[in-house]
Amino acid sequence: MNKFQKNGLLSFFCLLLLLPIFASAECTCDEAEDEGDSNKSKALKYKLGAFASILVASTVGVCIPILGKTIPALQPDKNIFFIVKAFAAGVILATGFIHVLPDAFDNLTSPCLKENPWGKFPFTGFVAMMAAIGTLMVDSIATSYFSGSHFNTAQNQINGDEEKEGQHEGHVHVHTHGTHGHSHGSLDTNSAESQLLRHRVISKVLELGIVVHSVIIGISLGVSESPDTIRPLVAALTFHQFFEGMGLGGCIAQARESRITTIIMVLFFSLTTPVGIAIGIGISSHYKENSPTALILEGTFNAASAGILIYMSLVDLLAADFMNPKMQKNVKLQIGANASLLFGAGCMSLMAKWA
Repeated sequence: MNKFQKNGLLSFFCLLLLLPIFASAECTCDEAEDEGDSNKSKALKYKLGAFASILVASTVGVCIPILGKTIPALQPDKNIFFIVKAFAAGVILATGFIHVLPDAFDNLTSPCLKENPWGKFPFTGFVAMMAAIGTLMVDSIATSYFSGSHFNTAQNQINGDEEKEGQHEGHVHVHTHGTHGHSHGSLDTNSAESQLLRHRVISKVLELGIVVHSVIIGISLGVSESPDTIRPLVAALTFHQFFEGMGLGGCIAQARESRITTIIMVLFFSLTTPVGIAIGIGISSHYKENSPTALILEGTFNAASAGILIYMSLVDLLAADFMNPKMQKNVKLQIGANASLLFGAGCMSLMAKWA
C-alpha cells in the first residue's frame, strides 16, 4: 500500500504540472492587471531569489519537527510540541481561509467567465465543501481499513499462540492466565498502531492539500513580469512556506514513517513551489491568467485545496490535540496552545496584505 500511495502522490503531482498547458489558452477577456511596470530582466532576478529562499525556507520548516527525534524538546510527547503544532495549525487554517479561498472566489467569479453557469451558482463554496467532505471520507475509510487490517493480523497471531499453548497438557490454568495477559497486551499494541496509522493518513492528506496550492502560487509568481508585484511576494511566501512546513513536519514526525517515505514527503513539499516558479518562468510568454480555462482550473484547485486545509487544520490537527487528555489536564498548556494558535493565525492573516 505504501508503494500505491507514493505512485498516487506522484501521479497527482504530474497532473498539477499539466495546469499551465491548459491555462495557456487564448484569452477572451481584457487583462485584469496593467503590468506597465513590467521589467523582465529585473523580475527574473527576483524570481530566482524567490526560488532559492522559498526552497530553503520550505526545507528548514518541514525538517524542524522531524528532527525532534534527536532534539528532546521537540519530541511529540513534549509540551512545546503541542504549542509549536498549534501555531503551525493556525498558519494552515489562515492559509485556507485568508489566502486560498479568496483567490478561488476571485477566479470563479471573474467577469472573464460566462454568466451562465459561473455567475448563477456559488461553485467556490460548493467545491470547498465537497473537498472537505471528501477528505472526511478518505480520512475515515483509510483509518478504518488499516485499523481493521492490523487488528485482524494481531488477532490471528493471538489465536496461533493459543493453539500452540493449548497443545501443552497439564498447564491449563497457566495457559488461561497467560492468554489473558497476552491478549490485553496485543489489544494495547493494536490501539497504538491504529493511532499511528491515523497519523500517517493525516500527514498524506494534509500534504495533498498543501501541494495543490503550492504549485499554483509558484506558477502565479513565475509568470509575473512586474518587480513591484514579485518583491513583496518573495518575503511573504518565504515565511508562508516555512510555517506551513512546520505544520506538515509535525504530522510527519507523529506518523513515524520510514526514512524513504519521509524523504519523499519532504521533497514533495519543499520542491512544489520552486518547481511552480520554474514552470511559470518557462511559460510566462504564453500563459494567459485571464483565460477562462486558467481561471476555472486555478479556481477549482484553489477551492478544493482550501476545503482540505480547513478540514485538516480544524479536525485532524487542532481538535485532536486540544481534546488530548494531556492538554485537558494542563491549564497552562491549554493557555499556551490557544495563544500560539491565535498568534499563528494572526501572523498568516497579516501576510495577506502582501500575498
